[in-house]
Amino acid sequence: MAVTFARGFRAGTAACGIKAFTAGATAIPTGQRDDLVVIQSTNPCDAGGVFTTNKIKSASVVIDELHLQHNHVQALVVISGNANACTGAQGFKDALQMAKLTADKLDLDPDQVLVGTTGVIGRYLPMDAVKAGIAAACVALSPNHGIDAAKAIMTTDTVPKTAHIEIEIEGRTVRVGGMCKGSGMIHPNMATMLAYITTDAAVEPGLMAKLARPVADRSFNQVTIDGDSSTNDTFLLLANGAAGNALVRHGTPEAEALEAAIVDVARELARAIARDGEGATKMIAVRVQGAESDQEARTAARAVASSSLVKTAVHGGDPNWGRIVCALGYSGAELALDRLRLSIGVTSTCQRCGTHSSNRRLRSWPRSGLQTGMPRRGAAIYRRSTCG
Repeated sequence: MAVTFARGFRAGTAACGIKAFTAGATAIPTGQRDDLVVIQSTNPCDAGGVFTTNKIKSASVVIDELHLQHNHVQALVVISGNANACTGAQGFKDALQMAKLTADKLDLDPDQVLVGTTGVIGRYLPMDAVKAGIAAACVALSPNHGIDAAKAIMTTDTVPKTAHIEIEIEGRTVRVGGMCKGSGMIHPNMATMLAYITTDAAVEPGLMAKLARPVADRSFNQVTIDGDSSTNDTFLLLANGAAGNALVRHGTPEAEALEAAIVDVARELARAIARDGEGATKMIAVRVQGAESDQEARTAARAVASSSLVKTAVHGGDPNWGRIVCALGYSGAELALDRLRLSIGVTSTCQRCGTHSSNRRLRSWPRSGLQTGMPRRGAAIYRRSTCG
């Protein structure tokens, strides 16, 4: 069900041949997979988003940032195969045209439509194909097309990425579902990643905007694969109120419960991105416990996850925990070596790692991730090894 798991959301897809037309084709080749999706909510949504930190932003990112200011979003249109980045004034015109075409089909205003694009940079959108695809996708709208939507946004992904959860808020069942794409150019601060999470919770205006950044920081911004950052990454949260619960207000236990559910979905999507890393063969999760702050924990975990020496050790099945300690040492995080505890999987490799007698040698790398301890806060970084 994915992005349509929450009540009141429908999706429709179409095969437009966007990648083929972008590459110069004059007619849509046979056997093209779906590469355009329209998602519609029955009600206007409270919406929030987090976007690329790259100084070069695609036209779709700029348009979405503008449309979110009005906060009455009711639809999305997303294509794969063309990033619509570095395309100048024509790129902005095309992104606006995508919103208008979708709005016209759904009887909405253009600023009620958000736009997503992913694919090749520096090529103009094949707007004739896009126009036909939007028309076809709007006709096909259905709550049963959630998985089709996840497949339509894929580029180099090998599998669709979806997650969902159901919780109770004041006696009402509330659903949260999502989809994402991303497998290459992934590094903290999101990159070549599109992620969409929907919920049918009724929330006070502005709540999704407040939650978007902390949710991203605890999930998508914890993923690192190849260190590149993109022009297009987008994470959007939409809540349409179809669950019929009393308004969830910021700072309440209900808001905390909803945020926890959204984080659960986002983390599952983030792990799916890491598992599907382009050219990757292994995934590890680095968990830090006991740091002075969340930021310190992230700094330590990121150094380990991004270390080429740790990466080669994981790929080669060599549990050389000294490389992990080394990465922690140069990470910039505060570190007391005589109190450091390090485990690989469920196996403790050292207690008070500065004491030789407490160290243990492993003969092979366990199947699960690694953990370090230094007692107070926590963070996790998901990493795919791309060596070999």
